[in-house]
Amino acid sequence: MDTPNMVILDVRETESYEAGHIPGSINFPAFPNWYINNPGEQPPWMELPEEEKLYATISKAGITTNSIVVVIARTSDSETGELGAYGLTKASRVAITLIYAGIKKVIFLNGGYDKWAAEGKTVSTKPTIPQVTTYDGKVNESIFITKEYVENNLGKSTIIDTRDSDTYFGLGTDYSSKRAGHIPTAKVLPAPWFWQTTKAENGEITYLVWKNTEEIKEIALTVLGENLEEEIIDYCGVGGYASPVWFLLTQVVGYTNVKFYDGSMQEWTSDPDAPVTKYKYK
Repeated sequence: MDTPNMVILDVRETESYEAGHIPGSINFPAFPNWYINNPGEQPPWMELPEEEKLYATISKAGITTNSIVVVIARTSDSETGELGAYGLTKASRVAITLIYAGIKKVIFLNGGYDKWAAEGKTVSTKPTIPQVTTYDGKVNESIFITKEYVENNLGKSTIIDTRDSDTYFGLGTDYSSKRAGHIPTAKVLPAPWFWQTTKAENGEITYLVWKNTEEIKEIALTVLGENLEEEIIDYCGVGGYASPVWFLLTQVVGYTNVKFYDGSMQEWTSDPDAPVTKYKYK
């Protein structure tokens, strides 16, 4: 906590932060600060904020290009009734947005606030007010790509679908998609492969944690191979599950050319001419 330039960024809902948080952490919830169009509301969902608004948020949070940002996620379903995975994917989206904005050191607290509290570490209900800065970073425009980019690189780039395998194979329809299946040539690499749940003695899920680094690398290398410079296009339904996979591939495994298709299947399947593949018995 005494590390110079460290910002502990709690992106949980405000009511959760107020009920208890890590001392010294600041609260800027994932929505609407770090992405716009909350899932279930006006589409397209989970999109990047405008650059000017993003910089304003970073400045209010007291973050600079030299900051070490530790992202604090909600990893339990005990607070809102939602799966802890939703909190983890939202936090991952925040991490990507910060990296896109030019922050070079963005890391996660494994297990988030829920693991911190479960282990009996010190918590606080006193809010921390950050010292406002003037952010002067530069966005990395190479991270996020368009539908046209994906179309032009079918059969050229490695494409990965990070939704669950049933959705990938077209056995079910993603709630954000108009048609079942996946983008042609895409491989399946589900985001839940990279985390695991912990359970209390009564069998209830307590919180999610990332699998260890070696397991994460083994999963990624098995599906994608060892060419860390190969171009990879990462997508899901709207940008949730694709977020932790992008973060882990680039920040943990070491792939250097991973693109994020922000529109994902919500945009792709809205175009009746965009091809969709699904597997079925003939």
